[in-house]
Amino acid sequence: MFYNCSINDLNSILKFIHRWKNKEFKMNKRQMITRLEEKGIQASYQRIKILEYLMKNRIHPTVDDVYKALKNEIPTLSKTTVYNTLKTFVEKRIISLVTTEEDEQRYDYAGENHLHFKCKRCGALYDVFHKCEVLQRRQIQGHLIEEAHIYLIGVCKKCRKRNA
Repeated sequence: MFYNCSINDLNSILKFIHRWKNKEFKMNKRQMITRLEEKGIQASYQRIKILEYLMKNRIHPTVDDVYKALKNEIPTLSKTTVYNTLKTFVEKRIISLVTTEEDEQRYDYAGENHLHFKCKRCGALYDVFHKCEVLQRRQIQGHLIEEAHIYLIGVCKKCRKRNA
């Protein structure tokens, strides 16, 4: 449910879909190591490469996606290592977990609150940055908000163009 979001607000969401996805990430290896160490995580080669992959590939990957992308570069990498690393990153709030309606777990590296939009035709999952009031709140009806997950489903602009 959207609080204080008009139809115009919701329509404008599609304008912001690619904003974050197309951002350049300019964190060097030293900065990644520092980020991990600040969170109490030992900065192993595998963890750095997994974090680097998440930062450069804004596709909301699954464990399998990350594993397949890195297994040739890191022959000793296992799916268990990827899963455990992603779980640790979620617990330490470096990344967030996105669960779709199919109960598929995907991972998201993003620094600010945002919504997710899933295309029901192609299955793409997009970050949507929008100033919806509920995302800015820390309390609602007396409840303390610690996290906000807003998930929209529809047809993405690529699919709309293909069918036009």
